Amino acid sequence: MSNSIPKLATYEAIYDAFEWNIPARYNIATDVCDRHAGDEGKVALIGEDAATGKTWTMTFRHVQQQANRLANLLVSLGCKRGDRVMLLMVQDPWVAIGHVACWKAGLVSLPCSVLFGPDAVAYRLEHADVRVVITDKANLPKVIEARAKAPAVEKVFLVDGAEPEAPALQKSLESARDQFTTVDTGANDPAFFNFTSGTTGNPKGALQPHRSMLGHLPGCEFLYEFLPRPRDVVWSPADWAWLAGLMDVLMPSWYHGVPVVTTRALRFDPEAACALMARHHVTASLLTPTALRMMRQVKDPHGAGVRLRVVLSGGESVGKELHEWAGEALKTTINEGFGQTECNLVLGNCASVMPVKPGSLGRAIPGHVCAIVDDQGRELKPGEPGHIAIKRPDPVMMLEYWKNPKATTEKYIGDWLITGDLGTTDEDGYFWFQGRADDIITSSGYRIGPSEIEDALTRHPAVVLAAAVGVPDPVRTESIKAFVVLRKEFQGSSDLAEEIRTFVRERLAKHEVPREIEFMDALPMTTTGKVLRRELRDAERAKLNGKS
Repeated sequence: MSNSIPKLATYEAIYDAFEWNIPARYNIATDVCDRHAGDEGKVALIGEDAATGKTWTMTFRHVQQQANRLANLLVSLGCKRGDRVMLLMVQDPWVAIGHVACWKAGLVSLPCSVLFGPDAVAYRLEHADVRVVITDKANLPKVIEARAKAPAVEKVFLVDGAEPEAPALQKSLESARDQFTTVDTGANDPAFFNFTSGTTGNPKGALQPHRSMLGHLPGCEFLYEFLPRPRDVVWSPADWAWLAGLMDVLMPSWYHGVPVVTTRALRFDPEAACALMARHHVTASLLTPTALRMMRQVKDPHGAGVRLRVVLSGGESVGKELHEWAGEALKTTINEGFGQTECNLVLGNCASVMPVKPGSLGRAIPGHVCAIVDDQGRELKPGEPGHIAIKRPDPVMMLEYWKNPKATTEKYIGDWLITGDLGTTDEDGYFWFQGRADDIITSSGYRIGPSEIEDALTRHPAVVLAAAVGVPDPVRTESIKAFVVLRKEFQGSSDLAEEIRTFVRERLAKHEVPREIEFMDALPMTTTGKVLRRELRDAERAKLNGKS
């Protein structure tokens, strides 16, 4: 019995037939690396040399040998089971190797985004009591500054050279053996942890066990239309520092022995992305709605050689317009999925076995029990708005928030993990996202989710990206303000703002039409492509407070 979904004809058949098989003893490294390394030529990573542009490949055998050396080095430094190691780089092969090495040695890997400044890095180093940091020259200055506040850090290694404060990792590995016996870990032993984005207060570290790999499999296989398929190649701009990049892209692909394309770009360039996917024959990709909207500016991507058989998207609602565009321009289906750092890939679509309802989050992924519940944990009827929730126990669910038992307890109502996202179900069991609990706009007695407004705004031919937030209003509690990024050929004006408002008015209810539209060059976003509405909202409140 495996944790893969059965290849059956209907959603109901797959859901009913699926059963979890989580062994008591389990280590991720065995599944994502060691069992493929016997085939000397099996490719794990595909990349391009920054200087020459030439393509390189890295085999699972090479990943295993380097991970074994790194595991031996970490153990020789005195790292013990459960100790934390930070990986602070972009989509670098050493990030992938570093995770595997940590898991082999029973250590806990901690990916960290390069977009964080010294204070954010220091918080993570100190909060997690990190002992070793693996980084590159570009990020060393912030590590040096952050290290002053994190006394547990004993060693920093560089993957691309050496500095007085940080020896070269490659040099340090020369004397390490390339043989290492992966430690015997329990399925519930900690393996890695990701920090949440911290919408309220400091970010929280969601500690994930080894079983999380198996917990991710049904979601990835379902959303990627039965991954793996022959000749599959996977790529995503999602940074491996985030759970989406690590466990929706890199590790599930490696579990199935599928090669992953790696890129180091910090910004998403739609033209470059399409060219990359064409060059490397990418068949499956995780692309956020924001990335897809930006790709609409690329002329005939399919004609240019993009041959995606499936796109997984999420993080924000994918509207009808994007589904239609993907069908026409990419000749493919968008399967929308839903999850979060604490409990990932629990809802989704699989177009080959169920009708896709554009904009919906799909249905519960096989193996997961999901519902809309109220503040007391009672399941609600179709159409009744409430919390999107997942029932425990669940193999993909975090162990706890690191050093934060109060927040861990508050994450649950009874046996329901409360995601913090609001939604409804329909009569067919599909889930519909309304927005983050803190993104909901309260205006004239209505509770309004921003996603539908943003979808209507981006249907206007002048609009590339849009965000809708509630701003304080003495009469309505809040009024709706939209922030809009225009296509290059359009200029913002009061006439265009009124035209866009009229366009939205024809599509939505009167109370959902933005009262104000502000044109912007760019929207504040997370690295995974989610619009930071909170920043826009806070800026508006600060403006109002300044006037009062």
